[in-house]
Amino acid sequence: MSEQEQQEEQRAGSQPGDAAKRSSTIEPGDAAKRSSTIEPGEQAVIPELPRLLSRVHFIGAGGAAMSGIARILLARGAMVSGSDAKDSRAVLALRTLGAEVAVGHDASNLDLLPGGPTALVTTKAVHQADPDNPELLEAAARGIPVLHRSAVLAELMADHRAACVSGSAGKTSTTSMLVVALQACGADPSFMIGGDLLASGSSAHHGHGDVFVAEADESDGSFLAYSPAVAIVTNVEPDHLDHHGTVEAYVAVFDAFAARIEPGGCLVVCADDAGSAALGDRAEAAGIRVRRYGRAATGPDDVQVLDYRAEASTGLVHLRVGASEHHVRLGVAGEHQALNACAALLAGLDLGAPLSRLLAGLSSFTGVRRRFELRGQAAGVRVYDDYAHAPTKVAAQLRAARPVLGERGRLLVAFQPHLYSRTRDFAAQFGEALSLADEVVVLDVYGAREQPEPGVNGKLIADRIDLPPDHVHYEPSWASVPSLLADLARPGDLVITMGAGDVTVLGPEVLAELERREAPARPDAVGAGRSGS
Repeated sequence: MSEQEQQEEQRAGSQPGDAAKRSSTIEPGDAAKRSSTIEPGEQAVIPELPRLLSRVHFIGAGGAAMSGIARILLARGAMVSGSDAKDSRAVLALRTLGAEVAVGHDASNLDLLPGGPTALVTTKAVHQADPDNPELLEAAARGIPVLHRSAVLAELMADHRAACVSGSAGKTSTTSMLVVALQACGADPSFMIGGDLLASGSSAHHGHGDVFVAEADESDGSFLAYSPAVAIVTNVEPDHLDHHGTVEAYVAVFDAFAARIEPGGCLVVCADDAGSAALGDRAEAAGIRVRRYGRAATGPDDVQVLDYRAEASTGLVHLRVGASEHHVRLGVAGEHQALNACAALLAGLDLGAPLSRLLAGLSSFTGVRRRFELRGQAAGVRVYDDYAHAPTKVAAQLRAARPVLGERGRLLVAFQPHLYSRTRDFAAQFGEALSLADEVVVLDVYGAREQPEPGVNGKLIADRIDLPPDHVHYEPSWASVPSLLADLARPGDLVITMGAGDVTVLGPEVLAELERREAPARPDAVGAGRSGS
């Protein structure tokens, strides 16, 4: 690191009283222009895997988290088998890496590995939705230990400095940003993310450094298996009440998570979110070191957002870090993404990475699959796909889509509710969030691990959307949605397929329907301009 950069890092860290404030502007692509000056430091001494994890079978191996853990185990020398309901890109990738993955669930799948598995890995969803799964029953009959995926991830993080990212929303994007920022510093962290990085197409990696970055799932309290050196909590808003039961219990699990931070470790919270800010105050009172970010963050060790300006599909954020100010252009849209970047920045600083490299890395971040991902354009209509499945997430993404849309088009959303319990508990909030669009199509509920509830369907949300009645459409017929969206869309419009279920597959179908309708208007489609006929 140059002397100038060393001075910059010192100013950014512990000298808030410096009168001379530095200012910089970081643009996308800057990371690639800079040579790495970070010293990787000592490589992590990774112990051999315990015998329990030498041969591992995954039920639901194609899931984002499950496939990611499987990838790391394979890289660490374990043998891996698994099963899933259908083939997928993740399943095919695991097979390429040497895993034996079957389509369909059957007791015989436990014989895919020589000698059978030493452990079977599953999730709460499998136990809840399929308690009679033949592989679970066979494992019990053979006396094979059954582990929750969080227990396996905790073992993989052992002997690393763990940075765990949790919160009601923004976990995947923030985790991904932290990984990209650390990589821009020359580090090689291991990571486990709940989605695929657009740049690398991967959700997990076994690195050679001593840092492990992981998305920490609060939905079932499984993140209480981890003991991070740095923990981020992006926000705390009621969700997953099907598991936690009450809002108070949901809030309390984050306090328990904060209490698991290693001695001397750090909790990073958003000062602009009431739930996260309150968590930070309680943690600080309990003796935990806390760093904050956001517009309301004013401490000497915080990152304060001084201004944010949306510019088409990017955003320019003005930050104060310690005594220095910086302008960073982010390649993802929305102030919520700027806040996520601030969280990643603070965690990176606490892990000892240099400020300038972190900022350059954040500016190079291109996004995560299914987070406002452009699927294509046809007939003058852009089609995006987004994973938002809670009211706050839906509202934040719709606000972020407005600058991308521009002034002449309309914002159309096809929303698929996720979970009957979430639809029942938050129908009014979903209606309020979806009212930010110009035209909404509400599909029926994607139940995932839950069984249907009488009277709980997409109409429950559609009836609460505050738009003219002819701009709200409840469409329970899946097959009718692409045609309906094509009917509604006009050149200049932006369509978002949104939700955590299989709504993601509709994007290509909408594009195909738009292209089909546009085809007759093309001169080459009707033989115009041909010679010799």
